[in-house]
Amino acid sequence: MTQLNGNSPDGAIEVWRGGVNTWELDDMGHMNVRFYVARAAEGLVGLAAALGLPDAYRPTASSTLMIREQHIRFMREARARAPLHMTAGVLELGESEARVLQLLIHSNTGEIAAAIQTVLAHVTAADGRPFPWSGRTRDLAGGLKTATPAHAAPRSLTLAPVESVASLEAAERMGLIRLAAGAFSDQECDVFGRMRPEQFIGRVSDGIPRLASAFRESVVEASADKPANVGGAVLEYRILHLAWPRVGDRFEVRSGVAGVDQRAQRMVHWMLDPQTGRAWGSSEAVAISLDLDARKIITITDEAQAVIRRRITPGLAL
Repeated sequence: MTQLNGNSPDGAIEVWRGGVNTWELDDMGHMNVRFYVARAAEGLVGLAAALGLPDAYRPTASSTLMIREQHIRFMREARARAPLHMTAGVLELGESEARVLQLLIHSNTGEIAAAIQTVLAHVTAADGRPFPWSGRTRDLAGGLKTATPAHAAPRSLTLAPVESVASLEAAERMGLIRLAAGAFSDQECDVFGRMRPEQFIGRVSDGIPRLASAFRESVVEASADKPANVGGAVLEYRILHLAWPRVGDRFEVRSGVAGVDQRAQRMVHWMLDPQTGRAWGSSEAVAISLDLDARKIITITDEAQAVIRRRITPGLAL
């Protein structure tokens, strides 16, 4: 894709504004990850309009924008009643794809709650077939060029191109934990009948206590402070959307631990089609154990790291 990066994000526009509802909080007391992605998806509607595609998300659309992958850097907690807004701009533009940047910002302080980079494809609405951007969209994209703030750039996860290895057969062979399973209802799908993007990260979030229990007790027991109120949080996420389930399609999430250091654990989650064995999507996350009273990261001691390393699945990747 062609680089459109400038020296500052001057071309970014506001695409969403609102706040955090109490029903959007998880048991850690902050906004659940699924709602970051839901707000990003809503913000893409505004960005599409700015790119000359105001009807891209209507049921009658002939073309739309389909997410290929996302990188999310969670930077500052968003708690109940926090006012937020989102800006968006274009980082790169290819023949039929674009990389865009959305910043979810705490409106009262200007601090970034999350930086979200999304690779979008310009596709036919009915069958998701890519086709080139119009000349008008290209011209408009030039005026929306932006740059990623240095402190909001990807930190622990690469953006390098990758071929996913996810499949049901590989999950069985590796012994990955069955984290979640179910089927998608019409309320969980968009106007084209495809799964809404927040469903992947949301289903992982719903099942994560099972995987976290495999190492959290070890982290707490080895900690000098032994905090009484312990939870977890994700610092960074990369999600590949490989296919889009439709209403009535089934799924299961298979997960495992891929790495650990003194600060965080690296986990991989595959969303799979149990009927065909193929992957709907794949994701990698960097997560921490959190002292919920002090709101600080719990250091993973050498002793705890040794316990967690015994649970690592060799070769586990996106």
